[in-house]
Amino acid sequence: MSLEIERKFLVINEEFKSEAYQKKIIKQGYLNSDKNRTVRVRIADDKAFLTIKGKTNSSGTTRFEWEKEIDKNEAEELLLLCEPSIIDKTRFLVKSDHHTYEIDEFYGDNKGLIVAEIELNSENETFKKPNWLGKEVTGNIEYYNSSISKNPFKNWVL
Repeated sequence: MSLEIERKFLVINEEFKSEAYQKKIIKQGYLNSDKNRTVRVRIADDKAFLTIKGKTNSSGTTRFEWEKEIDKNEAEELLLLCEPSIIDKTRFLVKSDHHTYEIDEFYGDNKGLIVAEIELNSENETFKKPNWLGKEVTGNIEYYNSSISKNPFKNWVL
């Protein structure tokens, strides 16, 4: 069993792009997006994955995660079975001290949304916050990828 501990933030500018050491084009969909578990199919560049995530704890930082690499052609077929609204995004990886931020810039119905996540070893671990990091949205289900696949950013009233 693997636990994922992460915090999530909005991104307030695009300065992170000049700091990125890698970027990936990602296409993903959900076979199941129930509040207690999600089953995701993801294609990231030339690799594909099937991921199962459990319910998030009360602080919104920790949940069970299981992931397995699968054949890319099989992933493309599974995407056809997914719930409506496939997510398209570019993921930028940025090092900050001994952590790595994953910054997702969304396209299509979620264009305009940019979210950064940082994985931690414990819920109370400290980390450096770059100047492009904005409001924390950890635990806010509205910002989960499984949620924006159902209620895209273009429909939000801000």
